[in-house]
Amino acid sequence: MHASLVQREEEFIKIYQKYVDMVYRICFLYFKNHSDTEDIVQNVFVKLFTSEPIFKDENHRKAWLIVTASNMCKNNLKHWWKQKVMFKELDIATWEKKDETLETLLHLPQKYKTVLYCYYYEGYHTNEIATILHMNEATVRSYLHRGRSYLRELLEGEKNEE
Repeated sequence: MHASLVQREEEFIKIYQKYVDMVYRICFLYFKNHSDTEDIVQNVFVKLFTSEPIFKDENHRKAWLIVTASNMCKNNLKHWWKQKVMFKELDIATWEKKDETLETLLHLPQKYKTVLYCYYYEGYHTNEIATILHMNEATVRSYLHRGRSYLRELLEGEKNEE
């Protein structure tokens, strides 16, 4: 029994190391600050460890982490005290790679952020994103199209300011 616990902890550490950056970025898209993001990331991995879900494959685990992170962020933002706070702090410096597009993505309306992130940064196709986020595939394509337009406007605006 002790050996199985050690194996489980070692497996969990490997999963954590593999996906913590992805979960962090998804949560950061919602909160735009380091402390709230870290709280939710921790909660996602605690839930993974304590609930012990059974996954069909690695893609299923990754999708579970994306959905769980998104749902926990949304639930946290629903609380009345979070709705009153205006997030101004951009804590991108904590990410390993600075990415101008990812920084600009933070300024988009919330409904486009996760879809664009999953498509461009995690490599999911529209049908996979629709399944993961429980959306209609046409809605995902629409969000991608509109989100790209917003992103393009923001990026061109930044270049014109320089």
